[in-house]
Amino acid sequence: MNPDLLAASLLAVVTAAVGRRDEAEAARLSVGDIALERPRNRDHGDWATSVSLKVAKRIGLAPRALAEELVPGIQAIEGVAAVDIAGPGFLNIRLDAAAAGMLARTIVEAGADYGRTETLAGQVINLEFVSANPTGPIHLGGTRWAAVGDSLARILDASGADVSREYYFNDHGAQIDRFARSLVAAYQGEPTPEDGYGGQYISDIADRVVARRADLPSLEPAELQEAFRAEGVDLMFGDIKQSLADFGVHFDVFFHENTLHEDGAVERAIARLRELGHIFDADGAVWLRTTEFGDDKDRVVVKSDGEAAYISGDLAYYLNKRERGFNRCIIMLGADHHGYVQRLMAMCAAFGDTPNETLQVLIGQMVNLVQGGTPVRMSKRAGTVVTLEDLVELVGVDAARYALVRSSSDSNLDVDLDVLQKRTNDNPVFYVQYAHARTHQVARNAAAAGVRREEGFAAEALVEESESILLGALAEFPRIVAQAADLREPHRVARYLEELAASYHRWYDSCRVAPQGDDAVEDVHRARLWLNDASGQVLRNGLDLLGVSAPERM
Repeated sequence: MNPDLLAASLLAVVTAAVGRRDEAEAARLSVGDIALERPRNRDHGDWATSVSLKVAKRIGLAPRALAEELVPGIQAIEGVAAVDIAGPGFLNIRLDAAAAGMLARTIVEAGADYGRTETLAGQVINLEFVSANPTGPIHLGGTRWAAVGDSLARILDASGADVSREYYFNDHGAQIDRFARSLVAAYQGEPTPEDGYGGQYISDIADRVVARRADLPSLEPAELQEAFRAEGVDLMFGDIKQSLADFGVHFDVFFHENTLHEDGAVERAIARLRELGHIFDADGAVWLRTTEFGDDKDRVVVKSDGEAAYISGDLAYYLNKRERGFNRCIIMLGADHHGYVQRLMAMCAAFGDTPNETLQVLIGQMVNLVQGGTPVRMSKRAGTVVTLEDLVELVGVDAARYALVRSSSDSNLDVDLDVLQKRTNDNPVFYVQYAHARTHQVARNAAAAGVRREEGFAAEALVEESESILLGALAEFPRIVAQAADLREPHRVARYLEELAASYHRWYDSCRVAPQGDDAVEDVHRARLWLNDASGQVLRNGLDLLGVSAPERM
């Protein structure tokens, strides 16, 4: 049985019971009150709900008393075989084989839409991630955000949100000047400036600027610096975009920081905050009173010399996002920005918005590459840091993306290159992809043996324990996707896929889809083909949410 259908049926039973005591309370009930989950112990049934504990106190009943009242109505739901009460009022529900098995058909017929929900409908989300400075290749921290951010965008979209992927292009500030000076030094054959950028990529970009600009020898020093700044940033950012595209990451918006300072956006943001009473002037500078909103000190927005402080760009950029219609702004930052979160939340509150709701900040921790038990620290191209291109060259896009997204991003991550280069079950991405490829091999073998789905589906034939476990795992997918979206944790999808792959492999070992020898094709073979294909569909849908391919042969 489709879990959504079961939840709707349970809601009807609960609404009727509550309505007998309090019609107004009954009208407020929703599917969210049902809290349908798969029991950890399958002996407890196919589904469990804590609805009695959630609702009973609202109508003056003990949870167990309400549970006892609900049992007859739940038992009357078509496809429910038994209902048991556990503890203070938990309800454990067991489906009959036919009702449980129908999920396989539901999944196959839903196809790529299985797992998609509307839990975040109405949320218009701006998801800003990577946003690496255009002064060098993307390092491992940015690569992690590329994998996690793109996966999160896919998961949010699958949960009904309207998502825009955005890259904040830092083309304003001192780091761009240092980059330009480094290029000029490379062009002139001089050492890298003390505060500059090193690595082979600097020389490569300098050579490409020379190929673009025949007039370089005739330029004055200031003009030369500007030429290398403009051309170098353009080339570097082009390389970054290409690296991300090759990694399967595409952005809807590339927002240039410099525009905020050129089109008056900073002044408009300050004016808005002044109207709201949160801007004050002192010591010749313009200040934002962030201490009113939990910050440890007030922040200078415009310095006494008239130069805009760093936070001024944040104010303008946030207001710009809100004016573009986004009601949720998510920013993904590296661990070195952890101390910046509180002032961003204060900024959000100053504009009259809700911190950690209208604005959310996700912090990602460090990534370390390990090979042969030894940390990998140097890049062939960048010299000082390992880059996105280095990782992809070593293990490929699929393994890189999967490895970076399968662990919670708020914890440090050690990526073992030796494991990722193996084509064995020790390699998590191989394990999941192999399960998907196996579903296609099973389907090909079944077709050769004359087993065809279109000839019928006897859901009641799926009675083996491994089939029940696999169906249970498949039923969890929509909940996992919704949970990953709500908590902003794509790693939950990856971990789920590994559990699903394990359930599928165990089922494969114990149940045949194609008949042996000259045996006739029976209902059980066709039912198992439906289950096999449903498994392949969910594995494919899940891998797609992570931006990882689902090969049909391996």
